[in-house]
Amino acid sequence: MKIGIIGVGGIATNRHIPALQTIEDVEVYGVYDVNQERATEVAASFAIPFIANSESELFAQVDAVVICTPNKFHHQSVIHALQAGKHVFCEKPMAITSAEAVEMEKVASETNNVLQIGYHYRFKKEALAAKKFIQAGEIGDPLVIRVEGMRRRKVPGWGVFINKDLQGGGCLMDYGCHLLDLALWLVDYPEIESVNGQTYELVSRHEDQVNEWGAYDATKIDVEDHATAYIAFKNGATMLFETSWAANVPSDKETISISGTTGGINVFPLAINKASSGMMSTMNADWIAGESNEGIAQARNFVHACLGREESLVKPYEAQQVTSIIEQIYDVSKN
Repeated sequence: MKIGIIGVGGIATNRHIPALQTIEDVEVYGVYDVNQERATEVAASFAIPFIANSESELFAQVDAVVICTPNKFHHQSVIHALQAGKHVFCEKPMAITSAEAVEMEKVASETNNVLQIGYHYRFKKEALAAKKFIQAGEIGDPLVIRVEGMRRRKVPGWGVFINKDLQGGGCLMDYGCHLLDLALWLVDYPEIESVNGQTYELVSRHEDQVNEWGAYDATKIDVEDHATAYIAFKNGATMLFETSWAANVPSDKETISISGTTGGINVFPLAINKASSGMMSTMNADWIAGESNEGIAQARNFVHACLGREESLVKPYEAQQVTSIIEQIYDVSKN
């Protein structure tokens, strides 16, 4: 199976190309990037034989593509690839708007090609184990889901992360979407009743910046660095959600906890909370089987889905719902 890469920035070179090159029956055969010099450098670094001059030229040489462009271009590249008969892996988020995501899902269905979105948090061992516990009924019916993806001072100082035109948003689009997707997947994506939220972009605009992840121009950032949301589901469950690149908190925090009718679960680190037989107890995981590198696990799942050996773990209609929720948070935040 030959795979091509569209967009050869850091996410392609640090995660996708190395992961794919560990998978049997796969050859990363070609690359395309609007920056041809960069494409040539990456091809040489990873011994990739073909450098395309256009997306269409790449499509003609491969069976599937991995799209790592800025968010603005996900929609058009995915549609073109699917219509060319290619399986597609697209980095998160699926698209900038819900309408774009719906069209991508529709074309994937019509062409009967795999479309997988890069929500790699699902492939973490803790997440997969948590899913098994929940499916086994360990916590009963989920009631309250708490999600925190908090970074103290880690605004990405590279790439185009702070460019709203190219990315569509900030911490929600870049980081929060991962934890939002994972939490929804763990509870089987219940139907949404309402979304309320607020975004903020004040902390990262201070001129005197302290930032762990490189320097950036505080006068040019036009995306949110902090977001909160309250999501109600039609089955009665609720979600409390918060994410940030630049929060005035003691330290970074990455948490998903779910309280159910008969127990609770924390994902990072994995723990089951119970109350029975006159006692309250917490079960921690000493060791979890599985692939430690979620990037490799994700790549393997995509390849095997393309080859018809297993289902894709990330379905397009699920990723579309993440985009829809993010869009709703932005919309209500304006009012």
